[in-house]
Amino acid sequence: MKLHVDLVSVEGQIYSGAATMVVVAAEEGDVGIAPRHAPLLTRMRPGQVRIQQEGQDEQQFFVSGGVLEVQPHLVTIMADTAERSADIDEAAAEKAKQSAEEHVASAEDKVDMARAQNELAEAAARLNLVRKLRTR
Repeated sequence: MKLHVDLVSVEGQIYSGAATMVVVAAEEGDVGIAPRHAPLLTRMRPGQVRIQQEGQDEQQFFVSGGVLEVQPHLVTIMADTAERSADIDEAAAEKAKQSAEEHVASAEDKVDMARAQNELAEAAARLNLVRKLRTR
């Protein structure tokens, strides 16, 4: 039994295909989704999406956040931004994290601080993912 997975972002469709298991960084923690999963609608945090396919290498993506919708045989991942994990530039990710840390340090009000903290969470998650993949 399989799931159909659609991963889309504002840039367009990133992935569409069958899967035996999907793991998503949901707001309250990682969620593993197998065929016939109970319906679910939740927000995602910046992090990794892993799509497992029978007899193939696992597909890995980075999402900056968004919404996850699960139906018994359909998973729809609507990401703010998404990219294949293999395409992440470690040097650029490190630079983005440093920039976000500077924004947090110089935030002047609560709105600036909230924006800066979101930027830092996304940059840190992207950098952690690329480093984790590099050590494999």
